[in-house]
Amino acid sequence: MFAVITTGGKQYKVNEQDIIYVEKLDVEEDAEVKFDVVAISTDAGFKAGTPTVDGASVTGKVLKNGKGKKIYVLKYKSKKNEKKRIGHRQPFTKVQITKIEA
Repeated sequence: MFAVITTGGKQYKVNEQDIIYVEKLDVEEDAEVKFDVVAISTDAGFKAGTPTVDGASVTGKVLKNGKGKKIYVLKYKSKKNEKKRIGHRQPFTKVQITKIEA
């Protein structure tokens, strides 16, 4: 059994006990969070929603809120003596999928 969930403008294919990194959610650690289900596959078959599947839900437990690895962006304009170096760390939430209900 698997489900396709949507959060943060992205879609994730998940099974039970999977650990995923999603865009930062405004929840505390060890809290429960529910996701919208776009599609679900069970023993009875595959079901896609328009836009979500009615009666289906995916529950996860928040393990950690943090920031990703730092990346550097360089901006440069030739012949103008203009250079700029910017660093960015994308915030994330680490979630373990605990239950998929069809």
